[in-house]
Amino acid sequence: MIRPVIDRVYVGLRRAAGSGARALYERWGLRPGMESDYYFALLDHPVPAGAIEEATVYGGFDPSEEAARGVVVLEEGAWRLTGEGRSLALELGEVIGSASAELWSRGPVATMPGSERLERLCDLVGRCLAAGRAGGGPAFTGVTPVFEPEGADAASILSSRLGALRHHRGDAHRAAWREAGYDVSALPAMSEGPSRRAIEEATDRRDEPVYGALSAGERIELLAGLGALPDGLGA
Repeated sequence: MIRPVIDRVYVGLRRAAGSGARALYERWGLRPGMESDYYFALLDHPVPAGAIEEATVYGGFDPSEEAARGVVVLEEGAWRLTGEGRSLALELGEVIGSASAELWSRGPVATMPGSERLERLCDLVGRCLAAGRAGGGPAFTGVTPVFEPEGADAASILSSRLGALRHHRGDAHRAAWREAGYDVSALPAMSEGPSRRAIEEATDRRDEPVYGALSAGERIELLAGLGALPDGLGA
């Protein structure tokens, strides 16, 4: 139930940051690369190459092309930001955090939660991230923990934590279809039916433990709190 809510919120916040991010990359004279998707991890620690390979299995990944941009470098089996790359990623994080704060402050009706609810959502999502570290797959463990600079506001923290949390289910989905004997080339042609449902159900089972750190009431609170956040997708 929570997967489409998390996806909606995250896609919404990244779309809200779109114009600011495009302006940032135009100013730098670069196209978006690895740091655009994983800034919250790369700013905290080098990310294992295997984690990036897993996370990008659906769309493909060219390490040499990425390295040529000069933003990240592959050293001892992990990707890390260069000096310029770190400056770019820091600016990008600020753009995304500011856009998220502005988006989530919108309240078309008085009964919608305001920004004061973000701190509670940060806590709940943070506990899910911590729980996932014990048994998460390669992408999730590679992109966690996330970078949270001192003094960062709740919108910046929540946007980063949600970005990382999505990779727990991503790992679960890849494990599910591999266990069923499929490879990535077979997925686009797989129609709705028993096989597809079985993969999604297996994914749910693998993803479920990350929410075990929350009580039943807290899980409802997380679902409702995220669901009530404005997403701007209809604008």
